[in-house]
Amino acid sequence: MKVKELMSTNITCVNESTPADQIAGHMRKNDVGSIPVCDDAGHIKGIVTDRDLVLRVMARETHNPTAGEIMTLDPITVSPDQNIHDAALLFSAHKIRRLPVTEASRIVGMLSLGDVAVKPVYIDEAGDALSAISQ
Repeated sequence: MKVKELMSTNITCVNESTPADQIAGHMRKNDVGSIPVCDDAGHIKGIVTDRDLVLRVMARETHNPTAGEIMTLDPITVSPDQNIHDAALLFSAHKIRRLPVTEASRIVGMLSLGDVAVKPVYIDEAGDALSAISQ
């Protein structure tokens, strides 16, 4: 099975100047744990996760930094034509729960560990990935 068969495609991006409180609002509104940071052409520049918000915003002395200040640079990405097994290995190896899906460095979707876990054929791989992430 390919990544494009499981990925979410209705993705909200923010730009580097988007304030942290707006990013948190997007996450709440869309019920997601990460938001890609993209330029105007849709090229991914970074990603802001719920963990980034907690560790890089809540612990700061300045209020409401921008995406550019708190994003994780050079996020691990996956191609829509990549095999789900390979994506599961990326989750494990990099201890992450979400993978931006890109073509020519433009965001086209998002694959989460949960997306993989809901497919019965991949439950073991998702479990293995979660176990590696949790260690």
